[in-house]
Amino acid sequence: MIEFKNVEKYYGHFHALKNINLEIKRGETVVLIGPSGSGKSTLIRAINGLEPIQQGQLIVNGFDLHDPSTDINKIRKRVGMVFQHFNLYNNKSVLENVMLAPRIVNHVPEEENERYALELLERVGLKEKAGSMPSMLSGGQKQRVAIARSLAMRPLALLFDEPTSALDPEMIGDVLRIIQEITSDSDMTSLIVTHEMNFAQKVANRVIFMSDGEILEDSQTSEFFKQPKNERAQKFIDQVKNH
Repeated sequence: MIEFKNVEKYYGHFHALKNINLEIKRGETVVLIGPSGSGKSTLIRAINGLEPIQQGQLIVNGFDLHDPSTDINKIRKRVGMVFQHFNLYNNKSVLENVMLAPRIVNHVPEEENERYALELLERVGLKEKAGSMPSMLSGGQKQRVAIARSLAMRPLALLFDEPTSALDPEMIGDVLRIIQEITSDSDMTSLIVTHEMNFAQKVANRVIFMSDGEILEDSQTSEFFKQPKNERAQKFIDQVKNH
């Protein structure tokens, strides 16, 4: 579904991604962990073209993102993104937020669009908030709307960029539970950047550990949390456990 081949990413002189080689199969749930500033968010933002790469190949669902002839909008139709800060349209109701992209991008008939949007809101536990404005919602509710909005495009892959880091602690559980349900009962490919280690252990098939723009470890989840092979990863896990 997603393949990085010798990918390099720079911000000016800063080397943000260093020789990234990574393959993610269809239906996998992969968690990216590592210290702040290690390149995790840059890596997943590159997958739907929010961060252009400078070298290498990044192939998503058969399309090479580094090829100038690739239509990035075709990729974004099938690769959803859930951001740290929700990015909802504040002037539109919850229901309208979920219906907007399918209407404009996929030209879904209105009746079908509304029915599916309400199904998704029910799935994230917010059907009763369909007519509310985002300003009336808590942070956790906004993030659940953002997840429903991403699912409304029926994506092949869904990217989560630290989906709980802007939430109050008591709201984190609801959002993680929804993500876990979505990733466990579908064949969708999911890539999740998170600092929630217990969640990572429950939800992921694989764990990728990054530091200083490099992938230092790519392991099965149970192996990684039992005994990381990389010394830097072991140190990170120990710090998280003792925090």
